[in-house]
Amino acid sequence: MIRGIGASSGIAMGKAFVIPTWEWDFPEKMIDVTDLAYEFERLYDGIRSSKDELELIKQEIKEVVGQDQAYIFDAHLAILEDPIFMNEIQGIIELQYKAAEVAVKEVIDKFVGMFNLIDDEYMKERALDIKDVGNRLLKHLLGDTSSNVPPIDHSYILVAKELTPSQLAHLDPSKVLGLLTILGGTHSHVSIMARAMSVPYVLGLEGKLLRPIQNGDFLIIDGQEGALYINPDQATIERFQARKRNWLEFKESLQEIADVASMTLDHKHVNLHANMNSVMEIDQVLRNGASGVGLFRTEYLYMDRDSLPSEDEQFEVYRHAVKQLQGKPIVIRTLDIGGDKKLDYLPLPKEDNPFLGYRAIRISLHRKDLFMTQLKAILRASSYGPVKIMYPMVTSLDEVRQAKAMLEEAKLELTAQGISFNAQIEVGLTIEVPAAALIADILASEVNFMSIGTNDLVQYVLAVDRMNENIAHLYDPYHPAVIRLLKHVIDSAKSVGIPVGVCGEMAGDSKALPIWLGLGIEELSISVQSLLQVKHRLITSDASKCKELVDRILLCKTSEQITELLAQSEQAETAVGGNSNGVNR
Repeated sequence: MIRGIGASSGIAMGKAFVIPTWEWDFPEKMIDVTDLAYEFERLYDGIRSSKDELELIKQEIKEVVGQDQAYIFDAHLAILEDPIFMNEIQGIIELQYKAAEVAVKEVIDKFVGMFNLIDDEYMKERALDIKDVGNRLLKHLLGDTSSNVPPIDHSYILVAKELTPSQLAHLDPSKVLGLLTILGGTHSHVSIMARAMSVPYVLGLEGKLLRPIQNGDFLIIDGQEGALYINPDQATIERFQARKRNWLEFKESLQEIADVASMTLDHKHVNLHANMNSVMEIDQVLRNGASGVGLFRTEYLYMDRDSLPSEDEQFEVYRHAVKQLQGKPIVIRTLDIGGDKKLDYLPLPKEDNPFLGYRAIRISLHRKDLFMTQLKAILRASSYGPVKIMYPMVTSLDEVRQAKAMLEEAKLELTAQGISFNAQIEVGLTIEVPAAALIADILASEVNFMSIGTNDLVQYVLAVDRMNENIAHLYDPYHPAVIRLLKHVIDSAKSVGIPVGVCGEMAGDSKALPIWLGLGIEELSISVQSLLQVKHRLITSDASKCKELVDRILLCKTSEQITELLAQSEQAETAVGGNSNGVNR
């Protein structure tokens, strides 16, 4: 077994189809000054053909992954219209008298090299986008329509050094069992598309293979655990066949509980809300029986465009979401950019530690024009249904009070304009910084609710970047320090009588559910894909027994002891309730 990184859950079994590395190699071709006009015409024809092709792909992929993920190809179209990218190409043609394809390749290599030198996942993703778009343009300039065509007569696991969204979009989804790449990131466009297509994906295998994978090798990939098996023995194959069969049967049965009340066996009710990136997900939110939306990530409204969204643009999105939810509550988190999320049109300062720098609420309080626009849009939407506002990455009481003061200012402006809104709109914050967790009792007295963002909180508590392959194994949500801090936050909220929920990945991990029930959490905000699985475990759990389990967990000295207790609890539930809780992937 070879351990990589799981980017999209599920089990895939089948023969490998390997895409060779696509590297263009052609001699440098010079042109005469009299050929400049012809060369520019070739370039523009290539750009037009590339745009037409991308528009077609965008429409086709929308049928598979939905409108929300098709936006990826808007980013590719934007590159072909980017003045800096195109001016570089035109300058090489005009000033150095080089053929269009030579100029394009030089610019691709330059930008890809620059972005790859930056230790930032977002910039590396931009490098792959540029390479993808540039290769498409080169194909049209060179008249090269050849490609390594996957088989059409049988299914396969696609293997590549790295994979681009365009390559994935060209594949027949009914034939792709899974994806396996040497490079890549869990937040890349390909990973996003794989999850939207429910295709298992394992990446991060650089330096881990004893030999290259060959066409026809039989592979098993586990997208949850990040595991790869190459030409496994029959016993391993049969074991995974049984696991896959059980999981598929279990997954199909989950839809039957979508409308069942989210209540434990001993009648403890827990609101199961959904995390949402786009209004396109609302249909699935409702179909899976979510109590509402506990986290609407608004930063996706700002991405893959060339300017900030206006107040009216944001208002229309928020209003649409509120009306579609038909009276169910929605928590709208204000802009959370910085760290690994950047906007091309809003330059952020270069920082050695961007996750510790200028981001989230810090940007909003500094860029008051940007913040005020968003607050007014949210307030306007609040007149259409139950809306709450949540501030990200708060570290101090002063930040909360500044944000609340700006909210009051926004209310005054709307009142002066005669625009209606909910004057009593509830305000909350995310606990994702240790400083905020330690003063949770102080912060709780200033807001209506709190939500624990476990992803960042675990990173900051343990000083571990979970995306850093060298130390990712140290990212441990079940570390005793994390569990104790979670208890402190929850107890602090209860002491002042406000609700506290959880919106990080731990909320959607059914293995962690006994912890939340034992600590007295009454609201979880979960990815739409995980919601029914968590509900299944919830309605077959006993909250009083979970409380006893957490009392034992709080005495543990190591995460191994904690995970062992959780595993024993899960096995006991499986023994009582049959095979269902025990299948978690």
